[in-house]
Amino acid sequence: MLSPVETIKERLSIAEVVSSYLKLEKSGANLKAKCPFHHERTASFFVSPARGSYYCFGCGAKGDIFSFVQAFEGLDFVGALKTLATRAGVEVMPENPKTRNERDRLFLLTETATLFFEMELAKDEKARSYITERGVTEKTQRSWRIGFAPDAWRSCLAYCQEKGFTFSEIEKAGLVKTDKGKTYDRFRSRIMFPIFDASGRTVAFSGRILGKESEHIPKYLNSPETPIFSKSRILYGFDRAKTEIRRMDYAMLVEGQMDLLMCHQAGFRNAVASSGTAFTLEQLELLKRLSQRLLMVFDADKAGVNASLRSASLALASGMEVKVAALPEGTDPAELILKDKERFKERLAQSLHVIDFYLESIIREHKTERALLRAIHDKLLPYVAALESHVEQDHFLKRIAERTSIREEALREDLRSPSVPHSISPVAAPSVSLSPRKHTVERLITGLVLWQEKHSSPVLDVLWFKKEVERIAGAKESKALFAEAQKIAEGLIFQAEAYYAGSATLEDAARDLLSAFEEDLLRESLASAMKELSLAEQGSDKEEKQRLRKLCSDITKRLHTVRESR
Repeated sequence: MLSPVETIKERLSIAEVVSSYLKLEKSGANLKAKCPFHHERTASFFVSPARGSYYCFGCGAKGDIFSFVQAFEGLDFVGALKTLATRAGVEVMPENPKTRNERDRLFLLTETATLFFEMELAKDEKARSYITERGVTEKTQRSWRIGFAPDAWRSCLAYCQEKGFTFSEIEKAGLVKTDKGKTYDRFRSRIMFPIFDASGRTVAFSGRILGKESEHIPKYLNSPETPIFSKSRILYGFDRAKTEIRRMDYAMLVEGQMDLLMCHQAGFRNAVASSGTAFTLEQLELLKRLSQRLLMVFDADKAGVNASLRSASLALASGMEVKVAALPEGTDPAELILKDKERFKERLAQSLHVIDFYLESIIREHKTERALLRAIHDKLLPYVAALESHVEQDHFLKRIAERTSIREEALREDLRSPSVPHSISPVAAPSVSLSPRKHTVERLITGLVLWQEKHSSPVLDVLWFKKEVERIAGAKESKALFAEAQKIAEGLIFQAEAYYAGSATLEDAARDLLSAFEEDLLRESLASAMKELSLAEQGSDKEEKQRLRKLCSDITKRLHTVRESR
């Protein structure tokens, strides 16, 4: 009997999965593309259909379909398993809730809370009327699982405790608060919008107050950071929009939940929302992997313009093409779609490149010539400087000169001046984080050991396997590896079991893992030795040079032997 992972791999090829995210080109027996995990001009990301794996020669990213989906969509292994199982038509049997680890228990808890809020919405006519008046259809309400938190102090807490969750878990999920010794539901008298991760699991909530607003009661209240929710990494609607973003080759960014719902309801299914929080580099990376083009549709007031520009600064500085759709004064996307969907479409069609948009905004705002010149220098030229293409820079310098009567030569001199920053915001190079540990291979090795050690009828000689790991990595390193694995033991065991459950013997799988592990370590050793040799070549110590050359040669031979044995 095949494990769920083996069944999925049998039904979905690495080429099929990766090509649904990236444009692949033939390269001999392999396929290649520009790596989605680091910025590069020349393709160094290779997919091997024969091996069912990928490898990037630029940043070292590698793995199978599961690690790819984990890295690309920012999921954990369980999330990637769910995504690929749905795509492959494979049913993954649910775990016993009692044996779930903390993260899985929290996922189950937020799902339970979502069901509670949905049931409460069905009971409350006032809440349903409010949502309907805003133009949200019943179909959209059901699809996006909109709910209602009743005006009660502990109703959600009581419901979740009835379902078997502890107070500590409910508090950790951000569903309750404790203040001055009193505990109560975080969300009360609010329309509830579940926030989903990339695989569609509820990870948090955003609640819109139903009733009178005041300065003491925020209009929107969001879940706090939890072990399963980081607001800087989540975009509302991303789980529904990602396919359409790839198909249309651009993402539409709006500000709030209601704007997002109305966009999707009206057919603009490539829309995502920042949910009232600042647009982050992590969110940008999610979108950038799907498309290099971004269209921002924010409110037409000054706050909306500023929000657009803050978001645009990140995207433009990372090399994306950024446009802004200017809505009529006093409207937001949700209101305009409800009142006049065709006019909303027209505004999208009339969108401007962010530099053109900002230029027109600056001209409207600054009436004196001196104020205009200063704003162009301080606020607009950094956007021009951030453009990667000199052709684009020339184009916008000409445009600014035409609209402001500033000499193009003067603009060009200012652009080269140190007084104009050449990046709009501090954009760090994205890190490659394919899993909670360094490599998928290490996760599987440690997970296999932990799983088999707990198994009542192990099908692997664990003692032999651990000795082989120690032979390859060394006693000290091997001990540290398994000590670190204990910290995330439940997740590792789950992953190993998903891969290998049902196997009569694990010896072949174990040998494959050991070979891959040894190859990884030899690659790292060779890279380190080559670096030392490069430095030694600049000196006069002949013996050191000879020693390092021999070391590099020996490692290369061992690497070749390991590869041949696989």
